[in-house]
Amino acid sequence: MQAILPLAGKGTRLRPHTHTTPKPLLRVGNRTVLDRVLDLLEGAGVDEIIGIMGHLSGRIEEHLAAEHPELGFTPVMQTQQLGTADAIRLAEPHVEGPVLIVFVDTLFQADMDLIQRRPDVDGIVWAKEVEDYQRFGVIVHDDDGFMQEIIEKPSEPVSRLANIGLYYIRNVDLLFEGIQHVMRQPPKLGEYFLTDAFQYMIDNGGKLLTAEVAEWWDCGKPETLIDTNHRVLRAEATPPPAAFPGVSFVDPVRIGEGVTLEEATIGPNVSIADGSTVRRSRIRDSIVGVGSEISDCELRQSLIGDHAFASGVRGTVSLGDHSEVRGEST
Repeated sequence: MQAILPLAGKGTRLRPHTHTTPKPLLRVGNRTVLDRVLDLLEGAGVDEIIGIMGHLSGRIEEHLAAEHPELGFTPVMQTQQLGTADAIRLAEPHVEGPVLIVFVDTLFQADMDLIQRRPDVDGIVWAKEVEDYQRFGVIVHDDDGFMQEIIEKPSEPVSRLANIGLYYIRNVDLLFEGIQHVMRQPPKLGEYFLTDAFQYMIDNGGKLLTAEVAEWWDCGKPETLIDTNHRVLRAEATPPPAAFPGVSFVDPVRIGEGVTLEEATIGPNVSIADGSTVRRSRIRDSIVGVGSEISDCELRQSLIGDHAFASGVRGTVSLGDHSEVRGEST
C-alpha cells in the first residue's frame, strides 16, 4: 500500500530549529516524529511513500535512505505551497490504488485494521474528540458515522471531533476528481484545501467513515512538541537510565547513548539524545539534541538542538543547532 506524506512545510512555528532541520525530523523521546509515524504505517502494510518535498528535502531523503532502506520512496517536489489540496494533487501520477494520506506534524494511535474491516467505504477520516473545538476543523457525521462536513473553527459546539490529518482513501478516482474541482475554484485565503475535496466526494455519493483515534499528540509548536515528548515518555516502557555518580533522575526521562552527566538533576519529562553532556545543571520538561553541551544551567520548557552549547542560563530557551548561549556562571 502507498502513503502520501506532505513533507514540504517550512515549520515556521518551530524556528529556529526548522532553519536547519525539517519539522518531521525533530525528535520526541529521542526518535524523530517521521520515524514514529512510519512505524505505524509500515505496520499497516505501507511499503511505498510518495513524499511531497520542499524545505530541506535532501535531509529527509538522506534520513529515509539510512533508516528505512526497505521502504519505497518517490519524491515529488512542491515548488509553490498553495495548500493541502495542491500538495496531494502533485502525487496523482504516482498513485496506483487505495492510499493513506498522513500529515506528519502529529503522532497518533489509530486502529489501522479498520481499513480491512470496512471494504464497503470510499475512505476513512480519523478524528479525535477535543474540548477546545474552536481551534480546529471539526467533523460532523450522521448516525452511522459517515462524514457530512468539516466545519473550520466553529463558534458553537456542532462537533468536538477534530480533523487530525490522517486519511485512507479507497476511491482515489473520486478524490482526484474532487481535487481538480477544488483547484478550479477561487482559493480560500490564498490556499486550496483538501477538506473541500472530501466535501466534493461526499456531495457526489462518496462514503467517508469517521473513526476516532485513541491518542493524538501535536508536534507543530514548541510547547506542544515538549508536551508530546512528555506523553511519549510516559506512554513507553523505558528502562531506567544507567547510574551516574552525583546525578538524580525524576521520571520519566530518556537518556541516549554516550551521554555524559555530572552533578545534575534530570527530569521529569526530559529526553537527552546521543553524545550530549550535562554538568552542574537542573533540567526539566525539555528536549536536548545530539552532541550538545549544557553546563551550570537551570532549564525548563526548553528545546536544545544538535551540537548546541548553553552555559550559565536559567529559565526557558529555544536554541537551534550549532548555536551558543552564555549567561552568568552559577
